[in-house]
Amino acid sequence: MDLNWTPEDSRFRERVRDWLAGHVPPEARPSGTEAVAFDRAWQRELMAGGWAGISWPKEYGGQGLSLTQQMIWFEENAKAGAPSAGVFFVAQMHAGPTLIVMGSDAQKAKHLNGILGGDEIWCQGFSEPGSGSDLASLRTKGVVDGDEIVVSGQKIWTSYADAADYQELLIRTEPGSERHKGLTWIICDMKTPGITVHPIRKLTGHAEFASVFYDEVRIPVSNVVGEIGQGWTTAMATLGFERGTAFTSEMVHLVLRLEELIDYAKANPLPGASRPAWSDDECRRTLARLRADLAALRAMNYSNLSRYAGGAAPGAEGSLMKLFTNQLAQRIERAAIDMMGDRLLDPNTDEQSWLASYYRNLVQAIGGGTTDIQREIIADRVLGLPRSR
Repeated sequence: MDLNWTPEDSRFRERVRDWLAGHVPPEARPSGTEAVAFDRAWQRELMAGGWAGISWPKEYGGQGLSLTQQMIWFEENAKAGAPSAGVFFVAQMHAGPTLIVMGSDAQKAKHLNGILGGDEIWCQGFSEPGSGSDLASLRTKGVVDGDEIVVSGQKIWTSYADAADYQELLIRTEPGSERHKGLTWIICDMKTPGITVHPIRKLTGHAEFASVFYDEVRIPVSNVVGEIGQGWTTAMATLGFERGTAFTSEMVHLVLRLEELIDYAKANPLPGASRPAWSDDECRRTLARLRADLAALRAMNYSNLSRYAGGAAPGAEGSLMKLFTNQLAQRIERAAIDMMGDRLLDPNTDEQSWLASYYRNLVQAIGGGTTDIQREIIADRVLGLPRSR
């Protein structure tokens, strides 16, 4: 494992910084339906500038650069305050990499250029009512009928389903099968007859999530990625990509967020105190522990990316990244809450953003597999411990 930057990496970092300095939108990403147009415009800006698909192979429209350079891209994006992938997250971090590794030539030709060019929005059809973190218990049924698979059932918590063109859909195609057996990963065109999308409106008034219902939806067998009945293998590859490199950007955001909190501690008192929080020994110890743990998280990330760059596929170790990242994010936000007190409740102060961020991190710790599920994966597939049930 080599954690040193090469001269080429350093030159690449400078090029990234220079380009971002002249292209990052000055306005914040809007909410609601306007976010889709904003994300699409940014993705097309990246494509025009030669920055789309940093580590995707050139034959599929990417830049063919190393995972190290992709990490540099994520780091500099976070530092520059550049937009995230937004509604294109599933397409770029899930669907595209999965198709590159496991898709047919026809599937690659149809979708990959559209994903990078900002023409295709994807959503994920994995979670169901009663089958969220326990993905292997899903019940949405697919019946093979000639050259089609007829799908019936429901998915839930599907981000941007109302805006998506396609869905990575996991269904049960083997009658009587249980758990990981008999599942199939299939590309679902969201405009197919029989699909109904019901947005789930949050307290903010926005509908980021949705329930998706399938009433005898006919999908061509040619849309299956991998093999019929082997969808668990494909799904694990999909989640491996998500947990393998996608947390790099979140890690950099945490570094910046902690430094912001340290600056706050040096300039503001603790609740009920008169001296800056930085003068309190326990406060400094808390911040020092958080900074040390962030350094450990960064080392873990570099180690994983070094293995992937050597040819290893993202695997269960990605659950370590997700678990540690989510928990560390919550610890940073809780430290901010302790330091800021009731100032967090004043809508006219910057401190309120920390409370909103804390709530958001609680949600992110559930999405993609809860903390307990991640621990089960780590125990079973990383440490080789006996199953708890």
